[in-house]
Parts: sequence; structure tokens; C-alpha cells
Amino acid sequence: MKRFLEFTLVALLSALFVVIIVFVVIKKEDVTNHRQNIQSTQLPVSQTSFNAADAVTGPDFRVAADRSVHAVVHIRTQFRRKTESYDDFFGSLREYLEGRQRPSQSAPMVGFGSGVIISEDGYIVTNNHVVEGGDKIEVTLNDKRLYEAKLVGRDASTDLALIKIDTKDLPFLVYGNSDEVQIGEWVLAVGNPFNLTSTVTAGIISAKARNINILGGSASIESFIQTDAAVNRGNSGGALVNTSGQLVGINAAIASRSGSYEGYSFAIPVNIVKKVMDDLLNYGEIQRAYIGVSISDINAELAEKYGIETLQGVYISSVAKNGGADKAGIMAEDVIIQIDNVEIKSSSALLETIGQHHPGDKVNVKVLRKNKPKIFTVTLQNENGALGVVKSDDKFLVEELGAYFQQISTEIKAKLNIENGIEITQLNNGKLKDGGVREGFIILRVDNYIINSKLDIETAISESKNGAYQIEGIYPNGMRIIYGFTN
Repeated sequence: MKRFLEFTLVALLSALFVVIIVFVVIKKEDVTNHRQNIQSTQLPVSQTSFNAADAVTGPDFRVAADRSVHAVVHIRTQFRRKTESYDDFFGSLREYLEGRQRPSQSAPMVGFGSGVIISEDGYIVTNNHVVEGGDKIEVTLNDKRLYEAKLVGRDASTDLALIKIDTKDLPFLVYGNSDEVQIGEWVLAVGNPFNLTSTVTAGIISAKARNINILGGSASIESFIQTDAAVNRGNSGGALVNTSGQLVGINAAIASRSGSYEGYSFAIPVNIVKKVMDDLLNYGEIQRAYIGVSISDINAELAEKYGIETLQGVYISSVAKNGGADKAGIMAEDVIIQIDNVEIKSSSALLETIGQHHPGDKVNVKVLRKNKPKIFTVTLQNENGALGVVKSDDKFLVEELGAYFQQISTEIKAKLNIENGIEITQLNNGKLKDGGVREGFIILRVDNYIINSKLDIETAISESKNGAYQIEGIYPNGMRIIYGFTN
């Protein structure tokens, strides 16, 4: 029995020893394998097998860039006297071009910008401030061909202009849809910053419907696409394209203290561009549509004051008599929240949406009246309160002032160095005649309102405090004068 127990104990100890040996070996292999795995992941790139096709990459802009650079041109504008507009933006290259010394009065000045070819037969869209006041416009294509361009038309209220070069079979960009552009979407800015031709930068859409107050005037449309794509002087008039190479905007301005890119740039939405270009081609004049209301953005203070339960939409402070909104039944203190199927969250969004329409178009306007929704069908009017096409020599009556007016020509604007205004063509018995105003007087401002149309005047007078207002203008001989009136 004693031998049997000794034998059993030896067998058990032997088995335990074998188990310990196996466990140590396995553990050692695991540690070795783990170390090898760590080493393999830390090998330098030169010692690893790397397949670029399998790597995770960012967005590919090559197709969009290739389509865009060939359709973006360099513009050189020669002028005798450049206006003071856009000193902090692209169009004014005064400091960049002149250095510390100003040229003599007789020496021509030169400005540079960009443009986008929109048709194979040579139509090019650019910014108004790139060609405004130009005596000679030269266009250099991406393949270095040089052409002299003629000005087809321009629109200061949107900062857009259309020029034409005499050639065919040009590469051009197709219009995208700026209403469908989303915040966070990748875009490319293509242009000629600092005369560096065919420059492409990438960024994202940072915001939409931005109003940065650079155009001035109640008729101006400021609803910019904001992007962080690097843009500098000389990019003005260049293309903002999506990753498919479609045109979604025309670069127009930067927000900058230094005058160079600081992370914020702004482009005119292509849906506005398309409408303005069509107007200039088909009519030679911008056919601006008006809804006939004075509006303001809603903030917490205004909402509390008028008991408005939303901070979205735009508040109607007044309705133009016999305007489209008035005839449809819209009233002051209504809140516009939707035009057709487009949500309206700000004044600039409303201007952008209406700015894509023509006089005579019908739109469905959804408002909140005492916080309850109502829908009205509004027939949009032109700047003279009618539905038809506006021509530069059309005359219109402002009954409040007892006078007939007409738009002023580009030649008169250049001669008098003015950017806006309407001219008195006939005086009837009324305030202007009684106040000593003579025919030929061009009204530039009524109080703080820049005047370009009948609607501008009527709105300014209706918004005047206590019925008192000042009319500022200029006579054909260059004499400026301010008249004061009361109702």
C-alpha cells in the first residue's frame, strides 16, 4: 500500500509539472506574437507594403477643377476714374496696384478681376465692380488668348455684369442650383487672385443668405453664400463650383481687416446670377420683381413686443398701397414664413427668393397673422407698380410728389459720377414744384433711402418720421442740393 501511494504521488507531481511547462510555453508564444504584431504596426512606411488605392482619402476635386479652370477668365479693366465702392473688397485694387503713390490725374488706372464663361459663343459673367466705369475691358482665357470685351449690361443692385468677347467654341460652366446647396458641402473657388491665373482653392459652405451690407439701396439683393475657401483680391467675379463642376455662385467679396483672406468669403447665388443674365440678354434691363412690403428680421425683442411666437421668418412693418401684397390681402404685422415651397428665415432669404422672379409672376406667400398661418397668392409687380417689362425710358408718376420720373442712363451716371437715382421729366402742381425743384433734377436719396425706383420713393416717404423728410439730389450741371418737405 505504501508503494502504491508513493507511485500515485509521483505521477500526480509529474502531470502537474507537464501542465506548468505547457502553460509557460503557450504564454511565451502569446507574448512573442503580441510583440511581433506591435512591431509590424510600427514599421516605417518604407518597410510596409502600401496600396494607395486602398487608402482612405478625402474628396476628389480633380474633375471639378479641370472643368472649371478652362471656363474662368482673367479680366483687366482700364478706366480713368474708379468709383469708391468696394474699397474693402475685391474690386478696389487701388492700394495693391498703386503702392504708396497715386498716379497722376491723366494716367489711366487699371484693375483686375475674374469672370466665368457661361456660353460657348463668348458671354461672360463677372462682378459689376470689376468693370464699372471701365473704358477698356480685356479678357485673357486660360489658354492665354487675349480678347477685348464689350459690356452687354450691368446691375449694381446685385453686383453683376455681363460682357461679351467675339469668339466661339469656348468651354463654359453649366448652372447648378444654389437653392440646393447645403451648409457643410464642399465647394471650389476658381479665379485669379493677385494675377495668379487659374487658381483653385477648396472649402465648405459655411452659411447661406448672408447680408453683409456692401451694396446699399433698398432694391439691392444681398443673400450671399458664405464659404471658407481661400479667396483674395482678383478672385472677384470668379466661379464657386460644387464637386460636380457646376456653377453655384460668383465670388464677390471678402470680410477682412487686412484686405486679404481671413477665412470668410462671399458669393452671389447662381440662381440670382442666372435670372440677371437672362434679363440683360433678353431685355437689356433688369426686370426686378417686388412683393410690395417693408420688412425686418425678427429678434427676441421684436417678438416680445408684438407677441410673435417664432423667431423664424420676416416681420412686415408696412405694406405698399396697391402693391402686390396689398392687393392679395397681406397686412402690416404679418410674418412671412414661406414663399412657395421655400422657407423664409430672414430678410435676405426673402430678397433672394423674390429676386429670382419676374414682374407678373404669381407666388404663394404663407404668413402668420396673430400666430395663425394664412396663405395668399401674390402677383409680383415691377418697380413702377405695373406687371410688364420695364424699359429705361419708361416714365412713371409719383402722385405724392406731383411729378413724372424716368430711369437715368449709364452715360449720365458716368458723367455725374453717381451710382443711382431717378430723373424728374415733368412737374405737375405738387410738393416738388412748390418747393422750387426744377425738371431734370435727379433724386438720389430720400432721408437714408437710396433711390432707384418708384417703390423706393414711396417706401421712403411712407416711413418718414412725423411726415417730414429730406430729398437729396443733383442737377445735370453737377450742382447738388437738399430739399426739405413735410406732409
